[in-house]
This record gives sequence, structure tokens and C-alpha cells, in this order.
Amino acid sequence: MLPKIMGTMSVIYSKYRRLLSVFTLLLTFIVTLCWVTPNFPALAVDYNRGNLVEKDFSGQDLRDALFDHANLRGSNFSNANLQGVRFFSANLDSANFEGADLRYADLEVARLTHANFTNALLEGAFATNTLFNGAIIDGADFTDVLLSPKTEKELCAIATGTNPITGRKTKDTLYCP
Repeated sequence: MLPKIMGTMSVIYSKYRRLLSVFTLLLTFIVTLCWVTPNFPALAVDYNRGNLVEKDFSGQDLRDALFDHANLRGSNFSNANLQGVRFFSANLDSANFEGADLRYADLEVARLTHANFTNALLEGAFATNTLFNGAIIDGADFTDVLLSPKTEKELCAIATGTNPITGRKTKDTLYCP
């Protein structure tokens, strides 16, 4: 009985050996492809010089997007991921950045008058020669933000609150006396 079973198994094995080899090779290829394929970041969107007045960007992932010289007056960026975004010389008067992540963003020469930065993260942002007149900065985190001494003094006069994500006091992140 045992030789008969062994013979049958040998016939079945030889019949499906090629199919099994192909299946194994295909499975190995798929696993390797999934394991090795890098996750490429999304390409940055270019909004340079755009007229985007009162545009709603709330909750969007706009990492590394370009808004140089754009008119974004009254636009809504609340809870948006704006890491590394360039707002060079952009008009952001009355824009809403509440809860936005602006870490390492370029805000150089931007007009941020009357902008709302409540609970925003601005860690490492570049903001020299930037206008913040009338801005709301309650709970904003300005850790390592490059600001002119005049702007830093103006922001210290209105700084209040603690950022809910980092737990840092706004006054402490601005090195207020």
C-alpha cells in the first residue's frame, strides 16, 4: 500500500512541480516588490503668483507647495499640513492658519496681517521681514522661528496660551522676557 501511495504522490508532484515553481517565483517577486518599493512623496503643487483670494485649503496636505507672490487674502489653511511650504512675498492678510502645521515653512517677506495662528506649529519657520500686525497667535509654537527683533518684540506683547500639541507656551517659544 505504501509504494502505491508514494507512486501516486510522485506523479502528482511531477505534474504540479512546474506550476508550484512559477507560483513560488511570482509570490517571491510580489513580496519583494512590496517590500523594496520606496514611498515617493507627492510632488509639490505650484501656486506661484496665483490669485487665490478666500480659497479653502483647510485640512489639506500641501507639504512643500509653492505660493510665492500669491494673493491668498482671507484664505483658509486651518488644520492643513504646510510643512516646508513657501509663502515668499505672499499676501496672506486675514488668512486662517488655526491648527496648521507650518514647520520649516518660508514666510519671508509675507504679509500676515490679521492672520489667525491659533494653536499653529511654526517650528523652524523662516519669517524675517514678515508683517504680523494684528495677527492672533494664541497657543502658537514659534520654536526656532527666525524673526526680526522688532517683530519678536511685537509678538511678545500679544503672546498668550500654550500649544496643545507641543505643550509649549507661546511666550516661551518667542523667548519673551
